[in-house]
Amino acid sequence: MMKSSNLGYPRIGADREWKKALEAFWAGKLQEEELRSQLQELRLNHLKKQQEKGIDYIPVNDFSYYDHILDTAAMFGIVPKRFSYDGGVVPLSLYYGIARGTKDATASEMTKWFNTNYHYIVPELDGAVPVLTENKPLIAYREAKEKLGIEGKPVIVGPLTFLKLSKGYSRTETDAWLNRLLPLYVQILQELASEGVQWVQIDEPILTSKLSVEDLNRLKTIYETFASAVPTLNIMLQTYFESVEQYKEITQLPVQGLGLDFVHGLSGNLASLQSLGFPENKVLGAGVIDGRGIWKASLRAKQELLKKLTSYVKPEQIIIQSSCSLLHVPVTVSYETKLGSELKDALAFADEKLDEIVLLTKVARGDVADVTAELEENERAYQTFQLSDKRKREDIQQAIASFADQKFERHLPFAERHQAQQKKWQLPIFPTTTIGSFPQTAEVRKARQLWRKNEWSNEQYAEFIRKEIDIWIKLQEEIGLDVLVHGEFERTDMVEFFGEKLEGFAFTQNGWVQSYGSRCVKPPIIYGDVAFLKEMTVEETKYAQSLTERPVKGMLTGPITIMNWSFVREDIPREQIAYQLAYALRQEVEALESAGIGMIQVDEPAVREGLPLKAEDQAEYLAWAVKAFRLATCTVQDTTQIHTHMCYCEFHDMIHSIDAMDADVISIETSRSHGELIHSFEVNTYTKGIGLGVYDIHSPRVPDVAEMTAMIERALQVLDPKLFWINPDCGLKTRGQKETVASLRNMVEATQLARSNSALNV
Repeated sequence: MMKSSNLGYPRIGADREWKKALEAFWAGKLQEEELRSQLQELRLNHLKKQQEKGIDYIPVNDFSYYDHILDTAAMFGIVPKRFSYDGGVVPLSLYYGIARGTKDATASEMTKWFNTNYHYIVPELDGAVPVLTENKPLIAYREAKEKLGIEGKPVIVGPLTFLKLSKGYSRTETDAWLNRLLPLYVQILQELASEGVQWVQIDEPILTSKLSVEDLNRLKTIYETFASAVPTLNIMLQTYFESVEQYKEITQLPVQGLGLDFVHGLSGNLASLQSLGFPENKVLGAGVIDGRGIWKASLRAKQELLKKLTSYVKPEQIIIQSSCSLLHVPVTVSYETKLGSELKDALAFADEKLDEIVLLTKVARGDVADVTAELEENERAYQTFQLSDKRKREDIQQAIASFADQKFERHLPFAERHQAQQKKWQLPIFPTTTIGSFPQTAEVRKARQLWRKNEWSNEQYAEFIRKEIDIWIKLQEEIGLDVLVHGEFERTDMVEFFGEKLEGFAFTQNGWVQSYGSRCVKPPIIYGDVAFLKEMTVEETKYAQSLTERPVKGMLTGPITIMNWSFVREDIPREQIAYQLAYALRQEVEALESAGIGMIQVDEPAVREGLPLKAEDQAEYLAWAVKAFRLATCTVQDTTQIHTHMCYCEFHDMIHSIDAMDADVISIETSRSHGELIHSFEVNTYTKGIGLGVYDIHSPRVPDVAEMTAMIERALQVLDPKLFWINPDCGLKTRGQKETVASLRNMVEATQLARSNSALNV
């Protein structure tokens, strides 16, 4: 008989209770005991919900106080040396210090979780002596059983994935590190087995990448060790986000179950099943419900998929589950009271996906009569939305079709544009700027809320925004920045703001998902063809420019980032969505230029995020991502300077694509991984303007002048000083005014020191 399972549930709560508790604790408004109590209540509610819905295998230890990779590192006592950790259970203050930084120590690097918009804290192994500080999976299992009577399925990040995502060790030390970690994993599993645990989910998403022979041998060693140490424990080796690469070798591992993604890895995993079959002594975790997307599944189509799977795997060997953790989707559609019924009926968030899993499982068990009405309603809603005329605009589709053979190039090559721009702007060496946003204070958020509730008129709100711009233009001039920004006080979110002004978007009231730490985002929904309606940013930018003689950058979010940070339609290729967005943004770029704005920043922080996990698919994606950026920016004058910004990820393997975007200046977030990115420029020449972030804006600490000077000096060893810019690593929206001003003053002072020491300063 088929069973149902879930791989993980959103931590944040339907009303973001998790976020609010964390931030209250960090602000000193909540004691640690109160924090733990509130989070336990939230965690138990999540488990109870899954229990009541009828999920057979409910995950435990998927909840976190910040990030599950940081949890794993803390469980093994892996703490960066600069935090002076002296052993034992990692206290909460240190745990958050690693993630957010302290007065005396910088935070650990944060980067993308595979190709998602979730960010994990990168473990630093250098100098660490791993020990099992506490058995977190066991604690979570006991809590669920004692409090709710749930026989939970503990979730653990697998050893190979953990090592591959860590830093601070040579790859020649991989086996030595594996030998250190394996006994700790064994201890965890033995304690779970002794407790009576039936199934453990070991997440190894790294198996969707191409593994070396050495890594395959390591994988074999890991799971043979586990099989020998805990022969009575059932291990579900879980993969997700793509199809597994070395399917034959992985299915031969001595585990009791293998979880495969039959949504994002459908074609590859299905092909492997068809050609190689599936072991009769294993269970297949069939990830047929999309754990990353927000669209309602066609349960009729999923039934057909399950029918196909049962031609290769016996029904009693199949567990129906989500394709990955539901961490990546909002909690529930039920809170959405303002969406049109046609669109709302087409959505499925975490709770609704649990319902879909349970419904499919009932059908697979033969209980069709019990769910006939629900199945019919599902298909009606699904088909109604698919056929909606709101999703198609012939003028946009024809315009995009006409772009197929165009290359989208600036009139002059960069070297000649650079000369023209230098002549126009007369900037000093090492120009200073910021990435775009300034602190969104409680007053700013309150003003926006009053305006959205119609308690303030448009005129009142616009006047408030102008006053904020007045303050920060003056502050930027006093600090000594060379290129200014208006501050983005009118913007809630860098994607939502633009989506609200474009056709083809819809917005939820409570569709929040975790991005990093307590940072939650509410991605727009791209459900139809995207079209430009009217100017979106000109008014505020033009006003800011009227206040100063220094250049003010226009600030836009790029097409790939808007797409990657939205929930997108599934009925047309993502490439076409990117071009629609780029075409709309081109019209805004041209409007800014016509209004006299001669520097325009089109941010693409998420361009790498969309990079396919399979190497063979990456070149095609990068080609159309670059084309979309150029489509949006190529029509400006030679003297108009196009900037872009990227962050949160590794760039060494796409430097050439960044260069091909042909932006005049790029700023890159590097403060948490400065040395690694600098190395990229030691082996790859970059010939355009570039600013490597000299301090980390994700931490509340104020870096001193010496720290930033060291960053600048290191970068100048490999970058052309004539093309080097100095800036923070990201926008300053989440920081306070006092720390922002202090940090920027230090940045300008460090810049002045660099200028005085430069041979170019003549």
